[in-house]
Amino acid sequence: MPIRAKMFVVMTVATGIAILATSCMNWHSEDVLKFVCYLSISVLASTMKVKLPGMDSTISVNFLFVLLAVVELALPEALVIGCAGALVQSVWRTKDRPDPVKVLFNIFSLTSTPVFLTYWAYHLSEGAFRNSMPLSLLLAAVTYFLGNNLPLSIVIALIEQHPLSGLWSEMQLWTLPYNLAGAAVVGLIHFSNNYIGWQNSLMILPIMYGIHWSFQLYLGRLEEQKRRVEIEARQVAAEKRHVEEVCALHMRTIEGLALAIDAKDHTTHEHLHRVRTYAMEIAKELDLSEQDSNALRAATLLHDIGKLAVPDHIINKPGRLTPEEFEKMKIHPIVGADILERVAFPYPVAPIVRAHHEKWNGKGYPDGLKGEQIPIGARILAAVDCLDALASDRQYRKALPLTEAMEKITEESGTSFDPRVVEVLQRRYLEFETYALRGLDDARRDALNFSQAVRQGEPGAGFALDAPHRRENSKDFLSSIASARQEAHTLFELSQDLGSSLRLDETLSLVAMRLQKLVPYDSIVIFTLKGDLLVPEFVSGDNFRVLSSLEVPVGTGLCGWVARNVKPIINGNPAVEGAYATDPRKTTELRSALAVPLEGVNGLVGVLTLYQAEADAFTSDHLRILQVITAKVAHFIENALNYRLAESSATIDYLTGLPNARALSIQLDKELARCKREHGTVAVMVCDLNGFKAINDSYGHLAGDQVLKHFAKSMQERCREYDYAARMGGDEFVVIAQNMTPASVTERSELFSELAKEAGRDVCGADLLSLSLGAAFYPEDGLDAERLLSEADKRMYSAKQLHHSRHGFKLMDARKRSTAPSAAA
Repeated sequence: MPIRAKMFVVMTVATGIAILATSCMNWHSEDVLKFVCYLSISVLASTMKVKLPGMDSTISVNFLFVLLAVVELALPEALVIGCAGALVQSVWRTKDRPDPVKVLFNIFSLTSTPVFLTYWAYHLSEGAFRNSMPLSLLLAAVTYFLGNNLPLSIVIALIEQHPLSGLWSEMQLWTLPYNLAGAAVVGLIHFSNNYIGWQNSLMILPIMYGIHWSFQLYLGRLEEQKRRVEIEARQVAAEKRHVEEVCALHMRTIEGLALAIDAKDHTTHEHLHRVRTYAMEIAKELDLSEQDSNALRAATLLHDIGKLAVPDHIINKPGRLTPEEFEKMKIHPIVGADILERVAFPYPVAPIVRAHHEKWNGKGYPDGLKGEQIPIGARILAAVDCLDALASDRQYRKALPLTEAMEKITEESGTSFDPRVVEVLQRRYLEFETYALRGLDDARRDALNFSQAVRQGEPGAGFALDAPHRRENSKDFLSSIASARQEAHTLFELSQDLGSSLRLDETLSLVAMRLQKLVPYDSIVIFTLKGDLLVPEFVSGDNFRVLSSLEVPVGTGLCGWVARNVKPIINGNPAVEGAYATDPRKTTELRSALAVPLEGVNGLVGVLTLYQAEADAFTSDHLRILQVITAKVAHFIENALNYRLAESSATIDYLTGLPNARALSIQLDKELARCKREHGTVAVMVCDLNGFKAINDSYGHLAGDQVLKHFAKSMQERCREYDYAARMGGDEFVVIAQNMTPASVTERSELFSELAKEAGRDVCGADLLSLSLGAAFYPEDGLDAERLLSEADKRMYSAKQLHHSRHGFKLMDARKRSTAPSAAA
């Protein structure tokens, strides 16, 4: 309701309330029984109401007793009778629930104030007219009519912004005769009351019913007459529009079909509109017949209908077609013509569609027509369609400027295109473009009026929104069709990506790239569940460093809530992730998040979360798409993690945690390849624990395992960061060391020997272990892994034999020393 109408209603209602309240404060009644009787009959009369034509308001015959109360009762009694009748009339048998504002307006604006004015108009006029009752009643009836109907007309005029005079004459003035007739009836009743008594007023009931019946009869005739006039007007209008609609229906059906079909390859309404505008202007310039013009108009819309027979992956291919793919594409004019021949157009549309890829020099397809053999409509369509294609974005290239595109068309004049058509096009293409853009603006404006954006409410500040969506993007039906096809195509590609590899990083990168075509985002994080933590497995986009370091406990923050409840969150607040909110490394502020749980066969695998800098950026459609792919993504991640675990188990020694022989072989090959590329050097050291068998024999195999673990850990800690230590098997270990000299190897041998002794002492409490080490160097000792390991192994055994020889001499010396005293004795 406009502000002026609101102000008028408030003022009039306030005035009516003040009048009623002031009058009731001075209440007096000369005959209570008479007042109660008049009040009862007035309420009964208020139930006899009829609806005013063209309005939501009603009118009843209770105005007779309002006038009678004005004449025979005190002002407070007349006000109470009038307001009570208005209240009953407002709430009695209404179709809809009564509006409190309308009820107050009816009681105080349309009843209280008019009764007050009518009362004083009647009693003051008695003296002015020298007790001429008919004149006083006439003035009272007119005053009540004006006071009751004028405020209502003013409110309607303010709301609907119509002239007051028109509303007054059309909707209100016709009730004046009934008010005057009612005044006459009231005069007769008042006159008879003076001689017979006020009980005579009860005789008014039949009169009220008669007036009510006459109102209904009159209004019924009005409605019937109005319906007859409207029916006649509609019949005339229908007959007038019939021919136009039949003619236009054909073309609108064609256009709608063409738009829906061309949306398959993302052809837009702008393309079809521009081609049609250019083609029809050229047709006028070349003075085509009406039949040829109508055929060309339909062909501009339906010329690519045959693409229904071409697979999507060919139509939407981002690069050049192969010869085989182009042969498949060349069937679309034939298929299109076959389809349109079954439509039985009243003009030759199918020949134009079949020939719109023919060339002037006869090298086109499908029939190789040449020159004038090509229908004139097809020659026009070929040039115009090519011009628009060059000036529009395609999957395989960007649009050319219109002037440059026109130059290319001109170069093909007499070769691919009819010279007459190219001449008209070259001379007037800028003018045609102006026509196309002008019509395009009108079409966009109509589409905007037809389609409205849908909003489901404002997002909360928290991270768990109950509503599944908050904002929807406004799309026309062409965008919906095109996006549906793109969605199907992208989901197919995602399925292919997920089934092609078990390498987690590269596959998730492809998933992220495909997904962005369907659900735009600024950042993506795929968390995997490790114990009670969500750890980023894959991160891409803005704030890469911040999001890569984000570890979320299950049950806390946005992603933790999703993991605990296994429910999605749409347009959540990233700021609730504590570590993200306080991280100073953020480059952009992410304001909305879409997070969905990833459930595998064995339970929750992780959480996929998309972020955008724009608040409230995601829609329920985005959530739907994510929910389609999450099951496949979760299954893939689960398999990939299991594969990673199995792969790790296959390359890691279970006892020491060092890489095993298989991993050593792979790493050594990589290292040698690096050395060949960079002309570097590498040392391969083979180590063997001396005395390890004795520990197993004397202390048991568990003690031997503890020794191996102790030595492996110590050796790995003492190796350089870029050295590679592995367990070859048993008590043999191998270290791959880049750029290490023989002198450094000697130092490393002594160090490892001390570590071996330390491991023996810590586990067994005695110096039982030592170490033998042999080293080979690339490229001096060999160029491949097998040669280097063999040479290092030989040198290790040489060192081991030398160790045993020295150990044997020590034992012999010890025995000689132990037996010398007895021998001397």
